[in-house]
Amino acid sequence: MNPRRVSKAIDIGGVTIGGDAPIVVQSMTKTNTKDIMSTIAQIKELEDYGCQIVRVAVPDAESAQAIKAIKQGVSLPIVADIHFDYRLALMALEAGVDGLRLNPGNISEPKKVSVIAQAARERGVPIRIGVNAGSLPKTADPKLTIAEQMVDAALRQIRLLESLDFDLIKVSLKAFDVPTTIEAYQSIARKIPYPLHIGITESGTRRGGIIRSAVGIGTLLYQGIGDTIRVSLTAHPREEVIAAYEILKSMNLRQHGPVLVSCPSCGRAEVDIVKLAEEVEEELSKVKKPIRVAVMGCVVNGPGEAKEADVGIACGKGKAVLFKKGRKIGVVEEKDFVAALMAEVERF
Repeated sequence: MNPRRVSKAIDIGGVTIGGDAPIVVQSMTKTNTKDIMSTIAQIKELEDYGCQIVRVAVPDAESAQAIKAIKQGVSLPIVADIHFDYRLALMALEAGVDGLRLNPGNISEPKKVSVIAQAARERGVPIRIGVNAGSLPKTADPKLTIAEQMVDAALRQIRLLESLDFDLIKVSLKAFDVPTTIEAYQSIARKIPYPLHIGITESGTRRGGIIRSAVGIGTLLYQGIGDTIRVSLTAHPREEVIAAYEILKSMNLRQHGPVLVSCPSCGRAEVDIVKLAEEVEEELSKVKKPIRVAVMGCVVNGPGEAKEADVGIACGKGKAVLFKKGRKIGVVEEKDFVAALMAEVERF
């Protein structure tokens, strides 16, 4: 894995992004922002799952004004997602938002950006320049590739903000196409000092979207690119947070809750490993501390294959071996598989 790219650190509502801070997990509410109580409830749920920053849609004035009440009901930093109307950014700032996301594809006029930058600078509020392949500026050069157009759009907005003496900047360049996204981030990473928010936009439903996001985000993280991530899914936002942490854990970049190691099962298995692993996964969702747990289908090789697990179970016909760090610690009956394993998890 490449060393992580060095970037300027910025602060969003008390959460540091960039510098040597851990990679931050973000999500976005899927409630109507004007429905204040539902939005607060969803943000609190996301916080329970480990979300560190949450974005809310601001399509109109009422949504911008709702941010004040939402802020009073939650502790997570709030980023306002602004499109088309620069005045909504000013309203969100007035309401106390912790960060702004501006799309240079629909807000790029220097006068409008200048007004936003001045108000954000006075409050110390960072701006994310959020470029999407699906909404590039109309002035984009058609002779350039999509990735090059994305980078060009971001650089134009960055230069404008810098000319206004504003450097509380975060940048994202997202596309549905994974190679395009990777190319764009690789290019911009060499050109700017600002932290990068990475992700694959409109990646799809839980099944396909997680795979597409893991490939794109994982590739960038392996190259040392990325200071904060969002897994964009057509699903409840808690699934985005869960997936984000699984990606970070798989790259050994963050510890957050359990890691489940489970064999795929095969004709040698004498118990229903798929069902057992799913039951254990459900039980582990209640555990907050980092622990590596293994569910294996072979008594002979199971402990060895999962020797890095803190605790685990290797199943045979009607019985299973409980093990800790690859060492056998007991034998349990099939009816007690889940209970015995979880008891060891609790003891650990």
